[in-house]
Amino acid sequence: MFRNKQYAGQLKDFSGLRWGAISPTDIDGLLEFSNRLFIFVETKYKNAPVPTGQRLALERMADCVHRCEKAAIIVVTSHESDGDIDMGLTTVRQYRENGTWHHDVPEIGLRDFVDLMRRKYLG
Repeated sequence: MFRNKQYAGQLKDFSGLRWGAISPTDIDGLLEFSNRLFIFVETKYKNAPVPTGQRLALERMADCVHRCEKAAIIVVTSHESDGDIDMGLTTVRQYRENGTWHHDVPEIGLRDFVDLMRRKYLG
């Protein structure tokens, strides 16, 4: 689903928003189900690492949601596309649930992983 695809390729210059080592980060996706399950999605090309600052920001946001007695999952996926990325087909490479990172993930696409978490947390 693309909304305003003509704007998707626009570069955003955040150079004026830096405080020491702190600068803006992005989140590739956020899903919220019934104010009970929040899934933060970050996708990387092949096995590119999640930068430390971005990982910390995601963890801290998820932890805040979790403290409100909601389920908060961070999912890191991989893709190998040089063009448009079908996010539902990206491969889950790791995820964080209840404050713990899980790195040994059986091969599963993001869509199937989200459905699994929905069944787990929403019934």
